[in-house]
Amino acid sequence: MTWIVYILECADGSLYTGITNDLERRIRSHASGNGAKYTRRRGPFTVRYTESLDSKGAALQREAAIKALDRAAKLALLTKP
Repeated sequence: MTWIVYILECADGSLYTGITNDLERRIRSHASGNGAKYTRRRGPFTVRYTESLDSKGAALQREAAIKALDRAAKLALLTKP
């Protein structure tokens, strides 16, 4: 099963990083207020980054690595082709 690490840019300019195995469902969940508490009052969102990985464990590790980055490094990641 493919897992996706994603970064959302919220309406307030903040960035939210998460993982899912169904990106469309997860985005709908965030948009409806049933996603993460962090995103509930920060919509609408723009998906700025996605990365597919082969396992949940790999996705969790990548999510943790991205969350450890400072904002400048995250923004640099978003601009990579």
